Amino acid sequence: MNHAPHYILLPANPWFIALSLAAGFFLNLLPWGQWPGVPDFVALVLVFWSIHQPRKVGIGVAFFMGLLMDVHDAALLGENALSYTFLCYFAIMIHRRVLWFPSGTQALYVFPLLLTAQLVSLIIRMLVGGLFPGWLYFVESIVAAMLWPLLTWILLAPQRRAIHRDDNRPL
Repeated sequence: MNHAPHYILLPANPWFIALSLAAGFFLNLLPWGQWPGVPDFVALVLVFWSIHQPRKVGIGVAFFMGLLMDVHDAALLGENALSYTFLCYFAIMIHRRVLWFPSGTQALYVFPLLLTAQLVSLIIRMLVGGLFPGWLYFVESIVAAMLWPLLTWILLAPQRRAIHRDDNRPL
């Protein structure tokens, strides 16, 4: 029997969504972003908001964020845009199913999404003459899936309403 508290979530603030996407982008800008095992934070935040707020963050936002990452990575223009678009499309397709599960189980659904986005990006790179980066390249998706419960807790924190109402507290 699950005795975890059930929170009533407030509507997501569009400014907070934009701030979290910007934070994911800036985390990707850090120099350790090219190390093996460091997740793509933009992809992780895009999946989160595509699952939790599919009407506010969708394929258009994913395409725009992908273009920003293409410019940053000096990658083939459209590589990240295409992979993020696929990522958000599939996340939106399964968002109702994923939300039924606790965040640990949600990570099992998120992992194939992130892996698919990595595969799309890798296939594009290899089609234009790039080399296979090795199997360590896919550790990024595993680490991102392991970070999913923490990311969920952080990004849902501003939306949580107290379980017991207190007249001295505004929410």
